[in-house]
Amino acid sequence: MQLALDDYQTKELLKEVLVEILQEKREVFYELILEALEDVGMAKAIEEGEETEFVDTSDIQAIFQGKV
Repeated sequence: MQLALDDYQTKELLKEVLVEILQEKREVFYELILEALEDVGMAKAIEEGEETEFVDTSDIQAIFQGKV
């Protein structure tokens, strides 16, 4: 026996699966979304950093040590 789904049935099945995952595995889904957002933030920071001037390491260390 072969199972065949049309586009509408496939879409509805995926919706049902996603709703079930959200309900039963909320913490896992939350962690996935959080990690994806962190990755996007890191990518944006890298892009911005590529467009700015380099800063001397001693300047950064001075900031961390509260000397600035």
